Amino acid sequence: MYTRRNILDLIKRKLVVSCQALPDEPLHSPFIMGRMAYAAYLGGAAGIRANSVEDIKEIKKQVDLPIIGIIKAVYEGSEVFITPTMKEIDELYREGVDMIAMDATDRIRPDGSTLSELFPLIRDKYKDQLFMADCSTYEEAVKAVELGFDSVGTTLSGYTKATKDRALPDFELVERLVNTLSVPIIAEGGVSTPEELKRLYDLGIDSAVVGSAITRPMEITKKFIKAIE
Repeated sequence: MYTRRNILDLIKRKLVVSCQALPDEPLHSPFIMGRMAYAAYLGGAAGIRANSVEDIKEIKKQVDLPIIGIIKAVYEGSEVFITPTMKEIDELYREGVDMIAMDATDRIRPDGSTLSELFPLIRDKYKDQLFMADCSTYEEAVKAVELGFDSVGTTLSGYTKATKDRALPDFELVERLVNTLSVPIIAEGGVSTPEELKRLYDLGIDSAVVGSAITRPMEITKKFIKAIE
């Protein structure tokens, strides 16, 4: 496990590749995600973002890279599903991921709490753990920094009711965050081309996460099919 001090330096100005497949997707398998991570490593990735303890365990066997861990869990009555409760935080911490990412939107969590109520408990319990805030708006990012998150991601812009009409990548949000916040900014969400990635780095981000454009062949195929329909 990398130290809190150096993981953000290790991925600075480099690429993190998201290796995820949900149960209803063809590539859902810890073995396949492990090979995806290895392929990303060979291609030059500096870190991996992964979902579930099972996938993370396998990925650790294949690559020695910093891991941003999440657990996607659907709870009835809540729209929050990226590491939504203390239960998922506990599981990721026990597994020893280098950074835990969680939904940092202003939506109500499955247990009825807000992020402002839950995160101070998490921060107090796991003082030595790095946390990434998956945000959808500027206001959420500001609040996340105030609460003590170590980095802020644009992960959920375009995926909440308040931001569903946002064009992705959200260059406007990225630029505002870079110019006003003191913590590392990690661009994530809708990065489809190397040119878009280059533009995000030109805006001054610390790092970026790219997933679907690299590790989800079904979604990539759909884009090509849509172009010729």
